[in-house]
Amino acid sequence: MPFHSHFFIFMFFPIVLSLFFLTGKFFGAAAAKVWVLLGSLFFYAYFKPIYLILIITSILINLWLSQIIISLRDEKKMTSSKNVMWLAIFLNLAYLGFYKYFDFTIEATNYIFGSNLALLNFALPLGISFYTLQQIGFIVDSYQGVVKKGNYLNYGVFVSFFPQLIAGPIVHHKDIIKQLSDENFTKINMTNIKKGFFYFSVGLFKKVILADTLGIYADKGFESIETLTFAQSWFSSFSYMFQLYFDFSGYTDMAFGLAFCFNITLLRNFDSPYKALNIIDFWKRWHISLTNFIGSYIYTPLLRSFKKITFGKMLFGTFVTMQIAGIWHGAAFKFIVFGCSHSTLLVINHYFKSKKRKMNKYVSWFFTLVFVNITFVLFRANTTLDAFAFLRQMFSFDGIAWSDWINVTYILISLVITTQFKNIHELEKENKEYPVMVNLALFVISIVHLTNLYLNDLNTDKFIYFDF
Repeated sequence: MPFHSHFFIFMFFPIVLSLFFLTGKFFGAAAAKVWVLLGSLFFYAYFKPIYLILIITSILINLWLSQIIISLRDEKKMTSSKNVMWLAIFLNLAYLGFYKYFDFTIEATNYIFGSNLALLNFALPLGISFYTLQQIGFIVDSYQGVVKKGNYLNYGVFVSFFPQLIAGPIVHHKDIIKQLSDENFTKINMTNIKKGFFYFSVGLFKKVILADTLGIYADKGFESIETLTFAQSWFSSFSYMFQLYFDFSGYTDMAFGLAFCFNITLLRNFDSPYKALNIIDFWKRWHISLTNFIGSYIYTPLLRSFKKITFGKMLFGTFVTMQIAGIWHGAAFKFIVFGCSHSTLLVINHYFKSKKRKMNKYVSWFFTLVFVNITFVLFRANTTLDAFAFLRQMFSFDGIAWSDWINVTYILISLVITTQFKNIHELEKENKEYPVMVNLALFVISIVHLTNLYLNDLNTDKFIYFDF
């Protein structure tokens, strides 16, 4: 039940939101939370019912272990509390690793040792990479004293809240649970609903009009790698780079909008990343919730483990955490290469920054954008070998052999939108009235397009980050 489906837009969401407010008014906040929890679990089960058991089990075990950690901490049994924390982290990583990395490990073992071990071929449970990280953060904070006590209902809504369940943004329990406890949580707030419609309309337009259109051109290139020319390969790669941004940020905007309707504010996940002047700046703007999580729960603890923090150790920490970020995206060598390439450039960037060496900002911006474009080939290619084959075509310099399916207009429009326009958060901050006609126009255009696809028996693409 993706956000851009007719069923979600015209059936599921209106029913869940309406009954949320009605339940809150007549039966209280606790009943409204139960309704949101049930709606979120139904939303998750709609994709694949069998995995509903997994997320419910994960929620119950993590909250149970967190209560043990908190109780032991309150009793000053810090060693025991720490041991339970590490057990909980291990169980979460084992759960994530089994579904996401087991087959990859078997494939690597077969390749290295020439064995023929069987693969499990389990489908990756949707959202597992996101809700597992959120729960690990909760476990760590339980040990560190950030979490004082647990509430099964609030915790269940925090983990399973459907607007951000499948592809983020990765939320922090402190932010969400605090809002769930607000006395106005279940009251209708027309300002938030208008804001929600604004975000949802923009996100829907980004997804179905911009991202899916660019995806057509990206697919043409990545599905015929061996016959690509120099021009076609660069056109396809830039098409995918912009598709990925509009797709992922579109999902995030829609998640923002849906959450606003429930009086919940999610963490900002994008800040015009293609305006970045260097790779450090890029990672402050791209998938912000992931970089915040990695910074708080991996990078900072890693540095604290050193007796003395030096610049070299900081660079080492940067390299390690970016490798983890790469592997988090998927179980394949191409994501290891992605993490390695970005971590290497980050280290170089930090080194030159420490020496106060600066590049012309336009040259730096261009270099950053091209580097990001090249490394995103690793995201789109089906395999690592396909990615390298595609990159060879990009640097083949075999002349500019044009093609009738190359349409530079889409690239130029995307470039202007992502680098010259204000992003949605800046627009929202400036425009408190939310132009209804503009919102409605974006919404109607998107719905008409979706309806046309449906009537012609065509499917719109799923969100790219559903695979991560």
